[in-house]
Amino acid sequence: MKVTLTGSLGRIGRPLTQELIEKGYTVTVISSSSTRSQEIEALGAIPAIGRLQDVDFLASTFQGADVVYTMVPPANYFDQHLDLLGYFKKLGHTFAQAIQQAQIKHVVNLSSIGAHLANGNGILEGLYHVEQILNNLPEEVGITHMRPTEIYYNLFQFVDLIKHQGIIGSNLGENDFNAWVSPADIASATAEEIMKVSRERKARYITSEELTYKEVASILGSAIGKPDLKWVMITDEQLLEGLKTVGMQPTIAEGMMAMYAAIRSGLLYEDYHLHKPTVFGKVKMKDFATEFAEVYHQK
Repeated sequence: MKVTLTGSLGRIGRPLTQELIEKGYTVTVISSSSTRSQEIEALGAIPAIGRLQDVDFLASTFQGADVVYTMVPPANYFDQHLDLLGYFKKLGHTFAQAIQQAQIKHVVNLSSIGAHLANGNGILEGLYHVEQILNNLPEEVGITHMRPTEIYYNLFQFVDLIKHQGIIGSNLGENDFNAWVSPADIASATAEEIMKVSRERKARYITSEELTYKEVASILGSAIGKPDLKWVMITDEQLLEGLKTVGMQPTIAEGMMAMYAAIRSGLLYEDYHLHKPTVFGKVKMKDFATEFAEVYHQK
């Protein structure tokens, strides 16, 4: 069976490629960087070097695949000229057009928690539009939207705060809930959906562990030798000002603030609680904390 993956060899793409290769699939990996070719080949996959924004390149690379995996690469939130919503919509339309041209019948799309919301989800609004654009494909195209919860590595943003102020926190309270997921667990769940070759339309949530922010601070603090590390809540306005101060584009900073506020209110997780996965991933916060500690002590 032939599978084409967007996303190059990132934190999810690499383990996903490895798992599919091990299962005997013929895997083509799309990357915008020619320097990735040797790495892709070393894994046993076929490199396809080109731009995701190039519909003809994408369609020709998708051609003949039994399953296509789509994901919108991370954007630069510090680019003062970036239209983030436009970026998501454009790639969504590019994916859809290439899928139709290549007559693909099964798509697995990396989305996110909160993508069920047309608004109120901050920077995740773009993923809502990607889902809707793909859902407008002909009915015979099976689509699974993978909706991971917050990824562990987002916690790396707090390394400097801990080092310089001895605290960790945001516009969320220590007793607020969040669900966390490992890239390895996302890759594993995505591989499962790819191997199903389904013709249905659905969304699947992926998570590894549910924790309060107090628990997060305790686990990370213990790992870095700061067992008394406290989660400190700040206001929405303080978070927004802090993000703009470090150079984040103001509109995107507002979206970031709104996303975390939606976690606090429960809005972001309303659909998750209705369709919570029955099986959680294997990688827990304590496992990630070892990686967090390595990064913390290297800085």
